[in-house]
Amino acid sequence: MSTPAPSDGRPDPEALLRAAAQEGRGRLKVFLGAAPGVGKTYEMLNEGGARRRAGVDVVIGVIETHGRAETEALLDGHEIVPRRQVEYQGRTLGELDVDAVLARRPQLVLVDELAHTNAPGSRHDKRYQDVEELLAAGIDVYSTVNIQHLESLNDVVASFTKVRVRETLPDRVLENAEIEVIDIPPDELIERLKEGKVYVPEEASRALGHFFSKSNLSALRELALRRAAQAVDAQMLEHLRAHALAGTWAAGERLVVAVSELPGAAELVRAAKRLADALRAPWTAVHIETPRTSRFTDAENARLAATLHLATQLGGQVASVPAESVLAGLKRFAAEARATQLIVGKSMRSRWFELRHGSVVDQLVRETPGIAVHVLPLAAADLRTSARAPARMTVRESESGWGTPRGYLVSLGLVLLVTLLGTSILTAGNITNIGLLYLVPVMAAATRYGVRTGVVTGLVSSLAYNFFFIPPTRTFTIQDPQNIITVLVLLGVAIVSSQLAARVRAQALLAQRSAAQNSSLAGFARLLTGVSKRDELGQLLCAEVGRLIDADTVLLLPADGELKLAAASPPEDRLESIEQAAARWAFDHNQPAGRGSDTLTASEWLFHPLTAGEQVLGVIGLARPDAAPIRSDQLPLLLSLLDQASLALERIALEGEMATITQLKERDRLRAALLSSVSHDLRTPLTTILGMLAEMRPASDTQAAQLSTARAEAERLHRFVANLLDMVRIESGALRQSVEPVDVVDAVAAAVHDLRGVLEGHAIQLDVSPELPFVAVDPQLFHHCLINLLDNAAKYGDAHAPITVAARRRPGALLLDILDEGPGLPPGEEARIFETFARIEGSDRKGGTGLGLAIVKGFAEAMGLRVSAANRTDRPGTCFTIHIPEDRLRKGTASE
Repeated sequence: MSTPAPSDGRPDPEALLRAAAQEGRGRLKVFLGAAPGVGKTYEMLNEGGARRRAGVDVVIGVIETHGRAETEALLDGHEIVPRRQVEYQGRTLGELDVDAVLARRPQLVLVDELAHTNAPGSRHDKRYQDVEELLAAGIDVYSTVNIQHLESLNDVVASFTKVRVRETLPDRVLENAEIEVIDIPPDELIERLKEGKVYVPEEASRALGHFFSKSNLSALRELALRRAAQAVDAQMLEHLRAHALAGTWAAGERLVVAVSELPGAAELVRAAKRLADALRAPWTAVHIETPRTSRFTDAENARLAATLHLATQLGGQVASVPAESVLAGLKRFAAEARATQLIVGKSMRSRWFELRHGSVVDQLVRETPGIAVHVLPLAAADLRTSARAPARMTVRESESGWGTPRGYLVSLGLVLLVTLLGTSILTAGNITNIGLLYLVPVMAAATRYGVRTGVVTGLVSSLAYNFFFIPPTRTFTIQDPQNIITVLVLLGVAIVSSQLAARVRAQALLAQRSAAQNSSLAGFARLLTGVSKRDELGQLLCAEVGRLIDADTVLLLPADGELKLAAASPPEDRLESIEQAAARWAFDHNQPAGRGSDTLTASEWLFHPLTAGEQVLGVIGLARPDAAPIRSDQLPLLLSLLDQASLALERIALEGEMATITQLKERDRLRAALLSSVSHDLRTPLTTILGMLAEMRPASDTQAAQLSTARAEAERLHRFVANLLDMVRIESGALRQSVEPVDVVDAVAAAVHDLRGVLEGHAIQLDVSPELPFVAVDPQLFHHCLINLLDNAAKYGDAHAPITVAARRRPGALLLDILDEGPGLPPGEEARIFETFARIEGSDRKGGTGLGLAIVKGFAEAMGLRVSAANRTDRPGTCFTIHIPEDRLRKGTASE
């Protein structure tokens, strides 16, 4: 839980520090678009040219024109910093030369595609990191980015476009950037796409059917506009806090919902969530800590903690603000948060109650102009459980009972001392101001022991002053009217000083409790940052939570489908069956279970799930040594500790996954390097062997058979080496395509010709109509797909059985089938057969490298095709099908 800085008319120190950190840095301006082709680069070059003509020193660091003539025309007149050339997998890539720009040190540099991933071997992994280095050097930067590249929106965009963008950048990059939205209507962008101004015609046709649909573009456009509005709103609030400017400045909606210990507060939180979603606005649930908070019952504390936890789960921020009254705290927090809408609950009180105590809601509406106040009624049944909660806090409620006997004894002793001192002073002469001495015990009693003790002390002091010092002495009779005023003033001072002292004490206690909780959370977070192993984290978590909550703790983490004890404080070896059941229920349902909850209350332990996002990472259990439930006033602190522990567990899990991914990447890199090395080293001698075998002339039939066998085996080994090279190309992403219209009949004939030795003895039954359209594919990759499928059919089909190649049109696709008459595939292996090095072993299956079909799948997907496998329905055998979508078919046939 967070507490906002007090709104006292002074600039926010944190905002001033953030503003000071920007001094001396360059300014970043981002041209934000909804999709490629809206004109971001064009507008950036236009504005850069205007700045250059105005006398600003402007250079181009990186510009991607994508072949657009109107964009390339704007490069004229600009100084272009040569790109740094990086060699990667046989290609030369051009990246931003940060050192050259720093050496040139212009006032402004234009850097396109902010989310771009740099080539391996660059100083930084991402281009935005290059830009941050330029900004740190005081150089202004103009850059471009599409809305789908923001990390926080990556999942949202993928949910409706069905395209996962791999190049992303953190949202923090835009926090201090000036954002200009480059926006055009979806219909206009689609028209630009059709005219070839965004992609080449073949790519444009495919894009129109997928990413660039009107519904997708409209949604992306809305995301871009909303994200820009949020960024502007955040920057405006930062400026207002840094300069202490008053007002809500409602350029964007900001919601605050006031929650309390009443049962209806949960409904307020849900209503705030619905309203925030409708307005697409940030929202905060705030609880005002008044002196009455310390007297909450266990049920009220538990309800308040559950309400705040619900707000956190629903995506809202949570704040707890100490204040002398609910009204003052809400007004101060709403002003600090620049809230535009406030949601509060209205208690169903009687008229007489509101006449006596007033109404927080009515005063809030009157005293918060400019804020829309939403008032939701709370059910009367809920109030019966908290009938003693008044609408407005008074100082009298901050006391606990009528004081303590010790307080009264000490206060009466002070009155006695003052009386003796006054009597001693009176013997020295007639002094009329002795009555002022009685203010000392009154103020001391009020400050130390509360308002009631102070009032009683004031009454006793008045009586003592009247009895001992006001004539006639030794009686309670007052003859002089002036002395009556003295007694009344003494009582008035006692009451006022008691109220002031009680208020100061209540505020001090609230501040002390808040400071202690914040200190505990900060210390806990600092300890967690130094832990990098899960075992160490478990022991630290149990020890610290147990110390802060004063309870025994256990941590259970999932392993092999079960919850196992990972750490405990004090050490614990095992849990009873009821405790294990409660822990399992808490883990499965993401809800507390055990003592103090609503489930499995027979357990001596209270189990809370550790949740990160929507995933439950583990369960922590707590038990008091006296077998009492966890105190309800400790629940807010406990939930905050568990939230931090969940984040630490998630961080360690992610670090482990990253280490595993790094190992897998290194393994794949070494494997690719080994395969590439072996295949390259074998290819040259194999080519030589094949050439020599082709030149040799047999002297007898025996030698002819031997040469034929040698050539066949050498060709098979050559194909295997080629497969190794192809797999390296697929896994490294180094495939280069040259898309051309290909006749399916010619492609099948060429593949059969190249495999004439392998297919010897197999009749090829060709069922491909010459009227079929051409297919737009890479001829070489398509040829490799057919060769591997035919080779597989010859290898696993029955000896001398025919192999059928058939093509058929279906709505939206052309299907090319290769059918053999072999044993077929085991059930459930239809997809795994395309995995790298996968081999389907069986009584009738032959061994192999498991590369051929994986290469077919990789090449097909690279060309936008799809390949599948299934058993034949008419007879035993396997049917491999290449699915060619409609957008890959071209007009024209072989018969023409």
